[in-house]
Amino acid sequence: MKTDLKSLTQDEIARLLIKQGHPTYRSTQVIQWTYERAAESFDAMSNLSLPLRQWLASEFDLWTVKELREHHSTDTTEKFLWQLRDGQLVETVLIPATPGLTSRADRHTVCVSTQVGCAYGCKFCASGLNGFRRNLTAGEIVDQVLAIVRMGRTTGIRIGDAPAKADPEFRVQNIVVMGMGEPLANYDNLMKALKIINAPWGLNIGSRKITVSTCGLPAQIKKLATEPLQIRLAVSLHGTNDKIRDQIMPVNRTHPVGELVEACEYYAKTKGRMMTFEYILIEGVNDDLNLADQLSAMARRLHAKVNLIPYNPVESLHWRRPSMDRCHAFAARVKSRGVAATLRIEKGGDIGAACGQLRLQTMRKTSPDAPGAS
Repeated sequence: MKTDLKSLTQDEIARLLIKQGHPTYRSTQVIQWTYERAAESFDAMSNLSLPLRQWLASEFDLWTVKELREHHSTDTTEKFLWQLRDGQLVETVLIPATPGLTSRADRHTVCVSTQVGCAYGCKFCASGLNGFRRNLTAGEIVDQVLAIVRMGRTTGIRIGDAPAKADPEFRVQNIVVMGMGEPLANYDNLMKALKIINAPWGLNIGSRKITVSTCGLPAQIKKLATEPLQIRLAVSLHGTNDKIRDQIMPVNRTHPVGELVEACEYYAKTKGRMMTFEYILIEGVNDDLNLADQLSAMARRLHAKVNLIPYNPVESLHWRRPSMDRCHAFAARVKSRGVAATLRIEKGGDIGAACGQLRLQTMRKTSPDAPGAS
C-alpha cells in the first residue's frame, strides 16, 4: 500500500521532495493543492512538472476514503459511510448549525472516527458490535473532514430537504472526535491528524474548536494534558459510581471511577481548561435524580460542564430512552446544583446517527452472519 500523503506534515513532505532533488517551494505547492484546493488527483496539480506528478502518484495515495453511502436526516444532519483502501468501513457525521440556537446558520461541525470498530464495548454503542479491526491513520482521520469540504465546494451536500448546491466558500468550523472508536487508544495518529487539521497550511481549524471524547483512559488523559494544542476534552462518563458505570462501560472495570476522576483532576490542573462530562440518559439505569446530585458534585469538584444526551436507540440493543419529562427533570436537578448543563437536542435519530449504526447496517446486508445481525 502506498504512503498516505495526508499522514505527512508539510516539513515531512518538504524533506521527501528535497531528497528527490526538488526545491523547497514545491512542497508549498503540493500542500496548497492538497488542502486549500482539495485536488481530486495528482494530475490536477497543474503547476507541478509531469515527472513530479508521476512520482507523487507512484509513491502516495492522495485520498484514502471513498464515499459508499450517504444518509440525510430531516433535521439536516448528514451521515457518510466511507470505504477505506483495504475495504474497511467507517462513518462521519456532518452536523449543520441549528437555526435559532446560533447566530451563524452556516456553521458546520464534523464528527470523525478514529478506529474501524472499537475494542471497548460500551453497552449503548454500535461501534464495537462487530469488534475492533484496526486504527485509522492520521490521513484517514484528516480525509474524513477534507472529503466533506471538497464535496461542499464542488458538488454540494444535500442539507435536509434542500437540493445539493456547490458553495465555493464551504468550510468546517468545528471538529468533534466522537465517532467510531476510542480516540485516545489511537493516540499518536490522532494527535498528528489534529495538528494537520489545526495547522495554517492544513485545514486551519482552531484548536479551541476541536473536541476529543474518551471513554476514560487515565494515562492518555494525563498525556493529553501536556500537549501544547488547546483542544477540548469530553469524558464519556454515563455513570457516577462503579456499580452503574461497570454496567454501562466495561472500561470501568480496568479504570474505575476514582482513577478516572484523579486523571481528570490532573488534566484540569495542568491544562487550566474546563472539560465536559458526556452523560447519556438511559431509562432505569442512570436517570435517577439522586444520580443527578452525584453528577453535579463531581462536575463542581472538577469545574466541568455537563452534556446530557437522551439515549439514541441502536438496533439490537435493549436500552431505552427516558421520557423527555424525565430528561428535563434530570437536567433541571443538575442545573439547580450550580452546574452548567445542556440537554442535547437529538440529531440524526431518523438516520441512525449514533456511532457505528450505518456501518453495522451495511455489514449486515453484505454479511448476514455479522455479530448483531439476528
